[in-house]
Amino acid sequence: MLSGRLYTMQKLPSLLARTLVSGTNGSPLLPDMAEVRSRLRDIVGASTNWRDHVQAMQERKALHTLLAKRQEDLPPRRMKDSYLEVLLPLGSQPEIREKYLNVYNSVRFGRILEDLDSLGVLICYTHTKQEMQPRSPLSIVTALVDKINLCKKVIYPDCDIKFTGNVSWVGKTSMEVKMHMLQLHNGDYSPVLDATFVMVARDPENKRPAFVNPLVPESPEEEKIFKQGELNKLKRIDFSTASLLKMAPTAEERNVIHDIFLNTLDTKTVSFRSRILPPNSVWMEDAKLKGLQICHPQERNIFNRIFGGFLMRKAFELGWATACSYGCSRPFIVSVDDIMFQRPVEVGSLLLLSGQVCYTEKNYIQVRVHSEVYDANTREHHTTNIFHFTFISENEVPRVVPKTYGESMLYLDGKRHFAAVMKEI
Repeated sequence: MLSGRLYTMQKLPSLLARTLVSGTNGSPLLPDMAEVRSRLRDIVGASTNWRDHVQAMQERKALHTLLAKRQEDLPPRRMKDSYLEVLLPLGSQPEIREKYLNVYNSVRFGRILEDLDSLGVLICYTHTKQEMQPRSPLSIVTALVDKINLCKKVIYPDCDIKFTGNVSWVGKTSMEVKMHMLQLHNGDYSPVLDATFVMVARDPENKRPAFVNPLVPESPEEEKIFKQGELNKLKRIDFSTASLLKMAPTAEERNVIHDIFLNTLDTKTVSFRSRILPPNSVWMEDAKLKGLQICHPQERNIFNRIFGGFLMRKAFELGWATACSYGCSRPFIVSVDDIMFQRPVEVGSLLLLSGQVCYTEKNYIQVRVHSEVYDANTREHHTTNIFHFTFISENEVPRVVPKTYGESMLYLDGKRHFAAVMKEI
């Protein structure tokens, strides 16, 4: 399966990676991730000191006058205008390896999620930059991780990594970014993953939407990429419309749940309440883990909210631990999809994370991580993110079985996400 995905990714390399790539060895001219984050601070005017954050945000209010009244007032941009390459020199600069290393002597995928999030924001600022203005009036934030598909199980900690990416589709106030990660082996960079993020632009105070530069495709291949962005948007709308939180399951899905119910009935009693767990199965209520994070200033982004990449890393690590404890062996990430950033997380928040195995098939484990903030003063909980991870385990795993109606809806939702991932790969 993984070799087939590698073949697919090699057949469909990034258009701009082919035309603008600067070489196959780790060029010292490429910026690294530290420079990416430094550039972002400069573009926004963010302070590196937490004590100065209030003043920095006050200074941004004056940038309101630079916002466009209409999208038509902004100059159109090309895909190659936003194209960036960034180096993660794990091989050539071993001193940075420790941050990325896990206990299996491979790269921590959670760190890669952080880097992708930062790079996606910088790509969007590159697309929207105003030549005469060193600081951008836009607050660009991650709205959605549409999908991240991997073609390699292991990312090596002693080989340089290169990220490439560009804006691939633009709406009025939103931008789709396609990014690719490659790793150096025997003098050549080979594909590791493809990622699609959706970013939104807002005003300097991050309160209202703001217009972004339109995107003009320049070739038939770019037209195809742009149209795929339109299709991705429509797919997201359709998926949201058909959500089990809004609509009843399909007839086929109802049959699936009813079959599970019948297979768990105790045949010795005539009761709807007597349930027996089938062989090689686990009740869904026994397939979960929970975690808590105190959101310190160290994890803030350039707008002094908690960095989206940090949230993704923590959610992934809990999801990985959930899959690991469930399958009793090391799981490997296959895909990340449909991460919605529903509301920002403020510095100082208590962040509650709940990992749940919601669907299994052979040695695949679908994990859903629910993220919410807890207000200790009001005792209210507010959902901030829902994360969906697809893992593959080294061994075949038990079947997860829902018991309640709510768990059955989680099961069907996980089944839908798993089917979408399998369709992609």
